[in-house]
Amino acid sequence: MIKGMHTLFYSDKPDELRTFLRNKLGLGHHDVGEGWLIFDVAEADIGVHPTRQGGTVSGTHAVSFYCDDIHETVAQLRGRGVVFSDEISDQGWGKTIHFEMPGGVKTELYQPSYEKK
Repeated sequence: MIKGMHTLFYSDKPDELRTFLRNKLGLGHHDVGEGWLIFDVAEADIGVHPTRQGGTVSGTHAVSFYCDDIHETVAQLRGRGVVFSDEISDQGWGKTIHFEMPGGVKTELYQPSYEKK
């Protein structure tokens, strides 16, 4: 039975990205040798979105991080040097903000407005 999900980020700056995930986002990790770190997250979920003409292409995928309090989390991350590319906005299904990680990896942070189970 499926019990989790493994996510990959490809980066031309893998050491910097690993350091960012460990130090700036504060993710726990396992060192599996030779500088390879596998990061732990407490939970995950999967959403399926339709494609739209002129929008995202079928087969595309994205990774987002979520939190309980986006204002508090953004303040903590800014304190660790994370730079955001926009401001918090309400999307209806949740509040979002975006940042870029080393190697040009763009991602989203959101606070869901729906109840997680």
